[in-house]
Amino acid sequence: MNDKTSILILCTGNSCRSQMAKGILSNLDTNLIVESAGTFPSEKVHPFAIAVMNEIGIDISSYKPTNVNQFINQSFNYVVTVCDDANDNCPIFLGKVANRLHIGFRDPAKAVGTEEEILSFFRIIRDKIIVDFSKFYKQIIGN
Repeated sequence: MNDKTSILILCTGNSCRSQMAKGILSNLDTNLIVESAGTFPSEKVHPFAIAVMNEIGIDISSYKPTNVNQFINQSFNYVVTVCDDANDNCPIFLGKVANRLHIGFRDPAKAVGTEEEILSFFRIIRDKIIVDFSKFYKQIIGN
């Protein structure tokens, strides 16, 4: 492993929360190595996740859901789970990790209502991810 800080953001479907967090961290510091994965990855990144990230100038349209098993033989400085304990069982990464953290968010993919109501919920989660991962970056990475 090189001297860059490596982070794996882990969830179940790898279509919303972990992808948005990857985009936010990658945007904060291009020197970070940021990956995201899921235990049961979806076929594609949720289109509303892509849309709400585009609203803030971060393009995640090229991101692809990835199975966590792809990273099992890699080492990471941090593995961060982003599932909400109340709704999901957080996956566990069995690979080599220096620090394990949990920063949970509700799953916007489970939102119901009109398209605008669902987009609004995606924006709320995106904004919480921005706040919490900016704090993580400043306190842990950017010291």
